Amino acid sequence: MKITHPDAVPYREVDWTGEYPPEYTRGQVPAHVAIIMDGNGRWANKQGLTRTQGHAAGEEVLLDVVAGALQAGVKQLSVYAFSTENWKRDPAEVRFLMGFNRKVLHRRRDQLNAWGVRIRWAGRRPKLWRSVIDELERAQEMTKHNTRLTLTMCINYGGKLEIVDAVREIAEEVRAGRLKPSGVTERVLDARMYQPDMPPVDLYIRSSGEQRISNFLTWQGAYAEMVFLDTLWPDFSRRELWHAIDIYSGRVRRFGGAIDAPGTQAAS
Repeated sequence: MKITHPDAVPYREVDWTGEYPPEYTRGQVPAHVAIIMDGNGRWANKQGLTRTQGHAAGEEVLLDVVAGALQAGVKQLSVYAFSTENWKRDPAEVRFLMGFNRKVLHRRRDQLNAWGVRIRWAGRRPKLWRSVIDELERAQEMTKHNTRLTLTMCINYGGKLEIVDAVREIAEEVRAGRLKPSGVTERVLDARMYQPDMPPVDLYIRSSGEQRISNFLTWQGAYAEMVFLDTLWPDFSRRELWHAIDIYSGRVRRFGGAIDAPGTQAAS
């Protein structure tokens, strides 16, 4: 399957595995998939490796999953690369993760750009290494006109803190008289999230068998469908992504009122 950019410049092939997703019908593919990439440390322990080696093993997996999302027709993919709670880990592991995220962005941005992927960052600036912010901003600038898939790297991100930061901004506007308390709505909060135009999450996927969302896209995921897979992240692949989409497409989504058809998307 050869896919071309609207300006007729061909994308690099994303089907190097020779594997293709099922033939999904309209509405079966979630517009926005959020992934918690979990299990690197446990995978490393099973292999007799260090935790940092487990994190490193996940890089190729991420590229494979992005390729699989492109094949399936996913438009938004958000991944939890480093949470605000991860600062509590061993300092050596934190240093590795900071450097690793920076290097991954540097190594992979050209490839992702060639695939038509727009890279964005959601997270907080305080504490985050300046070198990581620089790489994120370079990647955002390089890929800002791509429209095939938006990959949001959630780095130094916490769902509760995102809401707190939005509320603080609103409180300042109310104090300054630019906004009335009665004017605070869901739309107002939406506009003050880290990426205001991020659509609601349709499908959460978590690897490793853990069954929680761990403070990831808390606001955006209010009505997301959740799929928890036992596969540890370094063993994950586009096949697991497609399996999760298969599960999603077979569900009847409910939004507290009307019952939608199987696989029907939330407004996004």
